[in-house]
Amino acid sequence: MADDDYLDAVDYTRDDLDVEDFEDVKHAVRLQDVHRTFKLGKKEIGAVIGVNLTIDAGEFVVISGKSGSGKTTLLNIIGAIDLATQGRVFVMDVPINDYDESFRSSFRLNNTGFIFQSYNLVSTLTAIENVMFPMQLYEKKQSELREEAMKLLEGVEMDHRADHLPWQLSSGEQQRIAIARATANDPPIILADEPTANLDGDSGQMIRDLLIELNKQGKAVIVMSHDERILNQPDIQHYKMELGVLTRHV
Repeated sequence: MADDDYLDAVDYTRDDLDVEDFEDVKHAVRLQDVHRTFKLGKKEIGAVIGVNLTIDAGEFVVISGKSGSGKTTLLNIIGAIDLATQGRVFVMDVPINDYDESFRSSFRLNNTGFIFQSYNLVSTLTAIENVMFPMQLYEKKQSELREEAMKLLEGVEMDHRADHLPWQLSSGEQQRIAIARATANDPPIILADEPTANLDGDSGQMIRDLLIELNKQGKAVIVMSHDERILNQPDIQHYKMELGVLTRHV
């Protein structure tokens, strides 16, 4: 089935569209001539320029580039946090830019897990409460959610810190909590923005190992990073971004 035929076969006018409605998702991410411009007075700044990118399920993609090259903007577009000003953005074959913020918010909650450089944990919530936070839309008892969250904490070796607040945790511990939270709804796509930048050697290696493990579980892992130890991992797809332009690293 051709791409256009495949897309025409799905009713995109529905507000309750779910990935389960697709019999066969072709790509985790597909970007077609994607641009993102920002206005600064009368001047337009091109943060992302003509990006074409296809990422399949289970691929590990790393995009490197200098600060200000457009990496974070691109990641936000893939994660439906930001909108492209031109081009087509498909996430799990869904043309995500065609929907309103309410749909995009629900979609990214279920299909993408974010890991940020600054962790972005809720300061007033304990570790386990931070992990439970994205699970709240599900009609489950709090005891069930807590049990599932504890299993995720065990997976990142942080179950012994379940009742600690973020300020009581080291940087590496906070990032592990953030990874547990990112996987709370078992999303098929993991998005990470410089996840090891603020960490020491041992903590950084643990985060690298966790990202590799998530990829082995079949998730598409997309990382913006300068970390040479991530870039040198075997079987990754390495791209470079410069002044908004994405190119394949050779």
